[in-house]
Amino acid sequence: MTGLSRRAFTMGTAATLMSSALATNSPAQASTKIRVGSLTLPVFAPIIVNIMKAQKFDTKNGFEAEVQVYPSFSSYYAGLATGEIDTLIGGPTYFQKLRLEGVPLQIVATGATLADLVIITKDPAIKSLADLKGKQLAADMGSGQFQILSIYAKSKKMDLAKDTTLVNANFAVARAQLAAGRVDAAMIIEPIATMMMKDDPSLKIIFNANDGWKEIAGTTGWELVYAMREDTIKKAPDAPKKFVAALADVTKYLRSDPDGADKIAVETVKLPPGILKEAVLAKRWDFDAKPAWDATERKSIWDTFERAVAAGFHPKLPDEAIIYAP
Repeated sequence: MTGLSRRAFTMGTAATLMSSALATNSPAQASTKIRVGSLTLPVFAPIIVNIMKAQKFDTKNGFEAEVQVYPSFSSYYAGLATGEIDTLIGGPTYFQKLRLEGVPLQIVATGATLADLVIITKDPAIKSLADLKGKQLAADMGSGQFQILSIYAKSKKMDLAKDTTLVNANFAVARAQLAAGRVDAAMIIEPIATMMMKDDPSLKIIFNANDGWKEIAGTTGWELVYAMREDTIKKAPDAPKKFVAALADVTKYLRSDPDGADKIAVETVKLPPGILKEAVLAKRWDFDAKPAWDATERKSIWDTFERAVAAGFHPKLPDEAIIYAP
């Protein structure tokens, strides 16, 4: 009886230890918390993090994403600058600006390609960007997207400020201006572009920034990338790799189950049913998260920095540490 009790005790103890070890290593036992910035608008930032949370890609990869929602882009970026959040998705040239101003951030992943940045018009005479000369264009002139558009235009010997009449308008206002016929064309992003074309089939895309960027740079350009604060990385050195792994899972999910992604967008950011799916299948709403430290991605992001300086948007290049390296 004594021997049996000892064996039972030993086996029970081993089972308990094994159970404890499994519990410790379980993805559900996420030890790292990463505060992620989001927006109330139906754009990339909230849709990506909502998919991540709904599918538990954060806990699967060993961390818990704590979402902080902001009502505007200014407060959104301010949250990263002040350290209220750890990471968010944003324009690479805007992160260039913040780094030059002393914000301790590092780009850790790619995000949205330039495929969702388009120029839309209903004028059949406007067939290309060059046809906008002498026309009115509604665009958010303070955005990173406008910088990308301007860089491409300058490569074609076109100065948007001189060759067009620019009407400064955020994406929602640009949509309204075009719908009311007050401008000839509008710079728009997805999923707004798909919603506009659903409402008015006479609208057409005459410029896609991804195609334009490949023309001048020979590679994919990035409209949005993810940056993370350096102090966050120092506290949790594995945070970038864990976060990038979760983003990669979101990429796979969007491509394998656009219906599921569409449902999440409908439930969370109140997009009309089918809009996100259509934009994804059209390959305009193209999310492709890759480690920023990979040679190809690093080169592409750095090329954007160089072009932004050459175009006069920034006084100089940032230091090389702006792109995270393990």
